[in-house]
Amino acid sequence: MRLLNITGIFILSSLSYSYSQNNTDLMKNKVNEYAVVKLTANISNLSESEKQILPILFEAAQLMDELYWIQACPNKEELLANIKDENTRKFFMINYGPWEHLNNNKPFVEGVGNKPDGSNFYPLNMEKEEFEKFSSSDKTSWYTIISRNEKGELITIPYSKFYNEKLIKASELLKKAAEISDNESLKKYLKLRADALLSNNYFESDMAWMNLENNNIDFVIGPIESYNDGIYGYKTSFESFILLKDNEWSNKLSKFAVLLPEIQKSLPVDEKYKTEVPGKDSQLGVYEAICYAGDCNAGSKTIAINLPNDKNVNEQKGTRKLQLKNSIKAKFDKILLPMSEILIDDSQTKNIKFDAFFENIMFHEVAHGLGVSKTINNKGTVSDALKDLHTSLEECKADILGLYIVTYLNKNGKLNEHELIDNYVTFLAGIFRSVRFGAASSHGKANMIEFNYFEKNEAFTRDVKTGKYKMNFEKMIEAVSSLGKSLLTIQGNGDYEGGKKILTEMGIMKPQLEQDLQKVSNANIPRDIIFEQGDKVLGLSK
Repeated sequence: MRLLNITGIFILSSLSYSYSQNNTDLMKNKVNEYAVVKLTANISNLSESEKQILPILFEAAQLMDELYWIQACPNKEELLANIKDENTRKFFMINYGPWEHLNNNKPFVEGVGNKPDGSNFYPLNMEKEEFEKFSSSDKTSWYTIISRNEKGELITIPYSKFYNEKLIKASELLKKAAEISDNESLKKYLKLRADALLSNNYFESDMAWMNLENNNIDFVIGPIESYNDGIYGYKTSFESFILLKDNEWSNKLSKFAVLLPEIQKSLPVDEKYKTEVPGKDSQLGVYEAICYAGDCNAGSKTIAINLPNDKNVNEQKGTRKLQLKNSIKAKFDKILLPMSEILIDDSQTKNIKFDAFFENIMFHEVAHGLGVSKTINNKGTVSDALKDLHTSLEECKADILGLYIVTYLNKNGKLNEHELIDNYVTFLAGIFRSVRFGAASSHGKANMIEFNYFEKNEAFTRDVKTGKYKMNFEKMIEAVSSLGKSLLTIQGNGDYEGGKKILTEMGIMKPQLEQDLQKVSNANIPRDIIFEQGDKVLGLSK
């Protein structure tokens, strides 16, 4: 064993591994828990310049993938070289390292130790007290890592400096794509994003991304989400999506964006927690995903996007909420439907519908923009006040308020293409699907809060004989409203202790649920999906 020093960040690694036949079989089973999905789409409606841009964007996305490996597992090549079992290597690649994302980040390679809470954003031997005393204007920045100088003192290093070589290449590629683009708004965004990668200032490019119009191609690139910072929730991970717009479905959804101020006013909480006005320029869109790279490709696969995360952009322009239709459909068909046959009461399986699943996901993203972004008692932003608890509570809020929004729209005659009960039964089934990702992730903790809260409030019952769950419609409507109120209040007050209490008491998986989920695993139903993707899959190259 030895310690590998990476700018003051230490990763424990082992130089030799041995595998029994049992371990080899286990790894094979774990790899088989992922259903393979081809990310392809009809590109016949793209212009020639758009088709020329795509290979360049694939190349830039690959650089984000490489950057995420540096953040998640900087000694990738050393570890891989010493893993001889083929399936363990495959599983290592799926997880972007030796820790299993969908199993509470447990190590599956001998000798690597537990995954650091702060990933590789902070020195492994850094104490919270040391960080709190560290005097630096950018220590909480989304775009700096915390390291040590030669004296062992904490220092900050901007992403643009630490990851300079690959970011320069990515910036050049974006500028190249911008020169080819015949869409002025996309051209502007790509140029500004190219500059942002080298300056750490993403505001202008985020604003330009909000102003995209008449674009068939959408592109997300850069350090985006902070889920991997388990210490403070500050530091962002690199990722990229390449998306093709589904104009027909996007037009269907555009009518809901203008309803955001009305929905905000209807939230089940005191007026002081809903004084902020959602950005009037928020957009809803439907896309076919053709590339996932970096953070979004590790662990459970993203099926919807709500960006930008910058609250200054949100206040001025709102957010864009992008539904990834092909990924949503793959998870519904390959996972949700078959597991519902095992866990949902026979009388309610007819209510498991794709349109309801799609709506629940869509309004989850809408709900991210509701409530408050700043505390009502001068504790700063909600994210700063709640620190490491923020992402889990925010995901829970979005889940619950998303279902509340569906209920509000249905009761007001603005969303009634099918019965409201479909959304509720499908939501319950969706919890079982998502919680299989593990209770360690932000989404996993959110799902466990929901499940345990619903159980406590008798929003569902479990048949002892069949082991199947039946949703109680009226009680679940009440539970959604009351949990939504609690979460909005915790966020608005910046109530760290209140947030910690609800996570400690309800963000856990109980033995009965573990046993029921084991039945799903025994039936060989996939836990998630992985992708075959790239310009070859799309037919752009041979």
